[in-house]
Amino acid sequence: MKTLSARYQQAHKEAQWAIGLALAYFAWWYISAYAFAPSGAEEALPTLYGGFPLWFLLACILGPILFTVLCGLMVKYLYQDMSLEIEPESTDE
Repeated sequence: MKTLSARYQQAHKEAQWAIGLALAYFAWWYISAYAFAPSGAEEALPTLYGGFPLWFLLACILGPILFTVLCGLMVKYLYQDMSLEIEPESTDE
């Protein structure tokens, strides 16, 4: 990353990935919490998986673990280490 504009482009790309991952996590949580929650008409207790109802297991235990791993992979493979030193744009004539 030599020029300031190249750094801005990379930072913009990284910000888009971060926002996309955050929106994906929200969608995961919302769908897990509401799609797998038991309806109010059921009188029986919900089926438990490891002591937790499925909606809680997906939304509050597996989701954060999954998205923490995805965040780590995103930082490792998509983000770039760049210098904060400002170098003037080269004008090759």
